[in-house]
Amino acid sequence: MRLPEGRSPRSTASHHAPAVVIGLDSITGLQTARILADRGVPVIGVVVDRRHWGAHTNACVEVIESPLCGDGLVRTLQPLGRRLDRTAVLFPCTDAAVDTVSRRRAELAGRFVLPLSPHPVVEMLMDKVSFAQHAVAAGLPVPRTEALTGRADAEAVAASVSYPCVLKPPMKSATWLARTSAKGFTVHDADDLLNVYDSVASWSPELLVQEWVAGPEAGLLSCNAYFGEDGAPLTTFVARKVRQWPPEVGTSASGEECRDDEVLKATLGVFGGVGFRGLAYLEMKRDVRTGRLMIIEPNVGRPTGRSAIAEAGGVELVFTAYCDAAGLPLPDARTQRYGGAKWLDLRRDLQAAVVAHRQGTLSIGEWIRSVRGPKAHAIWSSRDPAPFAVDLAHAARAGARMLGSGPGWRHHHERGRALARSVPIPSALDQARP
Repeated sequence: MRLPEGRSPRSTASHHAPAVVIGLDSITGLQTARILADRGVPVIGVVVDRRHWGAHTNACVEVIESPLCGDGLVRTLQPLGRRLDRTAVLFPCTDAAVDTVSRRRAELAGRFVLPLSPHPVVEMLMDKVSFAQHAVAAGLPVPRTEALTGRADAEAVAASVSYPCVLKPPMKSATWLARTSAKGFTVHDADDLLNVYDSVASWSPELLVQEWVAGPEAGLLSCNAYFGEDGAPLTTFVARKVRQWPPEVGTSASGEECRDDEVLKATLGVFGGVGFRGLAYLEMKRDVRTGRLMIIEPNVGRPTGRSAIAEAGGVELVFTAYCDAAGLPLPDARTQRYGGAKWLDLRRDLQAAVVAHRQGTLSIGEWIRSVRGPKAHAIWSSRDPAPFAVDLAHAARAGARMLGSGPGWRHHHERGRALARSVPIPSALDQARP
């Protein structure tokens, strides 16, 4: 592998093909880079902003600043491929990156390997409207999902859907992301739904409404898997969420390995049923009203935030994907043994634990017991401490700015929260995204 002038020769002797991690500036990207680097794979990271904490990792032989999707990403990858002396394996770590490299894989062929099903299958599983339609046709357990293409659709659905529910886009476009970082907005009645629809309809050509699956966050179960070229599962790993940040409305702060054969069976059915190849993830939640497990969301083509828990549990999930793509023998450690591995985003889990302690729902001893045992850390690493230090510094500066802004900031914050008369929350398919 050729490196730019001035770069460390750390990985030049590696016999492994390089891996390109698109979205190093995320927990998912950072974990993926570390897992692969620890196994001797030279990793090139792609970030939007070099100042991001993820870009400070020592796991990469090179970090490139680039858009993570669209023409900008392709324009970055093409010359990168030309200066590498061997074919590289792509690891997109965001949905937008998956969509781009999947759609435009022909432009990247010859220089990059992408272990992924043909794009129509990928698109069906990624697009929430398409997947909901497929799920209904296939008899899969999903929350009621209705597509809205105009105000008349919104009025009809508002009169018939159960509340609370969530209004969100099928996929977050650049226009949506330019307006909000929220995955969706919770709505509590018909007037609420129509008011929010009128506010955000211009942000996406299509919106959808999904009914909420009732139950605690600890009831969110997931299965990470990798499927080979013939659609057979090469490895699987089941886990559950423990805490999230912010509480009730955020993303995973901690999780733990568990056994749930119903979730595993559903995962094999959803992806095996369409002959899927690649990294796959299925999140499910048991509805406390009915006792039925419901599919919350599939993710495909990328690792997820909690996928690193598999490696902590002795299952080589990410490395299996790499070896399959690179044509190498698969690792032996591909069977889950249910040893109780944990996944921990230390700073955010501490924040969630403090809130729970103040509410009287979590003691200090309970928190300590919940994080004991073998674990994967989201950001912290004693061998790679810079990302955690930079993340902590960024959080401290953000907190200082909020405190220093006084009433003006609070007024602006309240105006932002007013939309949908609530804090933006994940949708019925997004509520459990790691």
